Amino acid sequence: MTTPDRRPVVTLVVAVLAACVAFQLNASMLSPALVTMARELGTDDATVGLSQTMFFTLAAMFSLFLPRLSDIAGRRRVLLVMLAVMLVGSVVAALAVSVPMLFAGRALQGITGPVVPICLLMLRSEIADPRRYGIVLGLITAVNGGVAGLDALLGGWLATHHGFRSIFWVIAAVTVVALVLVAVWGVESRPSQGTQMDWRGVVPLVVAVGALLLAFDEAAALSDARWGRVAGYALLAVVAAVVFWRLQGRTAQPLVAPEDLRRRATWATLGTTLLTMTGVFAVVNGLVASIAQNPAAGFGLGADLTALALLAPYALIGWLVGPFAGRLAPVLGYRTVLRVGLAGSVVATVLLAVVGVHSFAVLVVATLLLGVTYAGIANIMLNGLGVLLSPADRPGMLPGLNAGAFNLGAGISFVVLPAVQVAVGGAGQTGVGGYTAGMLVGAACTAGAFALSLLIPRPAAAETGAAHDVVDAR
Repeated sequence: MTTPDRRPVVTLVVAVLAACVAFQLNASMLSPALVTMARELGTDDATVGLSQTMFFTLAAMFSLFLPRLSDIAGRRRVLLVMLAVMLVGSVVAALAVSVPMLFAGRALQGITGPVVPICLLMLRSEIADPRRYGIVLGLITAVNGGVAGLDALLGGWLATHHGFRSIFWVIAAVTVVALVLVAVWGVESRPSQGTQMDWRGVVPLVVAVGALLLAFDEAAALSDARWGRVAGYALLAVVAAVVFWRLQGRTAQPLVAPEDLRRRATWATLGTTLLTMTGVFAVVNGLVASIAQNPAAGFGLGADLTALALLAPYALIGWLVGPFAGRLAPVLGYRTVLRVGLAGSVVATVLLAVVGVHSFAVLVVATLLLGVTYAGIANIMLNGLGVLLSPADRPGMLPGLNAGAFNLGAGISFVVLPAVQVAVGGAGQTGVGGYTAGMLVGAACTAGAFALSLLIPRPAAAETGAAHDVVDAR
């Protein structure tokens, strides 16, 4: 008996992992270099920060429909185009001599937002064994938490010693490698070949989510926020959402069929993702980082030491745990593993809020625990369920909407949790009460995600011993 040749799957995994790493560098490598970017371009931190906002907003907007387009036009083809656009954007940003040129480069990079969902769909088409797919799912999706924590550290070192442009050249080099690997080892799949893309539905959906993201980003300024603009964005989002809903009911081949939105597989998964991100994202990336550096209420660390002691280990532990969580999911059940991650995230966040704000050792341990439970487990399961529970005739639909929910939840998190912190702790932030309150609100949101996850249907076909089960997704 001959052993089946696994090289095509192995090489495909290597190719899509390279593509996901290339994209993640765009998202995380620039964070420690913003001050350097502002200085070298002769502008201020707020202006440079807008380039980050532009990147993440465009990433969220294009994530809504490019996975569905890849069903129709071909996943390998769409991924190659996205990587090529990423390369052009990286070169433009590396050559930037002005803020508008930097913005243009970051905008091009942002178009490549749905790299991870499309890669997961490619792998799902090629890997039939649930256990093997679970392992690969964990490995690929863990990249979302950062490239083992080394990306931010490398970005800070490059910016300090070689200027911010060196970061974009590194990203460009990694993108070239990913392009070559996907071109040589990528496998094409077009499950919806011959279907018409619903571009009429794309426009109002993108406008609705984009307007919401802009509203939350503006509201995050709190006392400096222009609330009239926030209201205008919110109104635009509502109008666009209504237009989208009405168009989907009148389109023969809609982007998101109304009956799909009514399925528990859709709204329960999206709601769980939204609440999870709202509860967790700003805890680690906002409140924990802030109290670590706060000399009055916190521990007075520098930004580099904060990244080394807290943020990098958080990302690294998620990277290590992810494949194990993915391996267990088909055996124990994706929903069960998700709930373990969500429950653990609640415990870790409460521990941060009650004890971690007073003890640096506990702050480190609880942040690591959150790296295990969220970055290594819950994040993996939510991405996986978005792929596994999507309708068979539109497999790219739910992963696209789920990517939007991830980004929207992150935006809400950075509005709500810091607002609670400031409201309770005061503008001077001289006490820990504000941090505790903000983290407890995050824990409450994550607890809500746990409750909503009880309504997510079982992805039976992706779990061992469940080949003959039927998913009740309605």
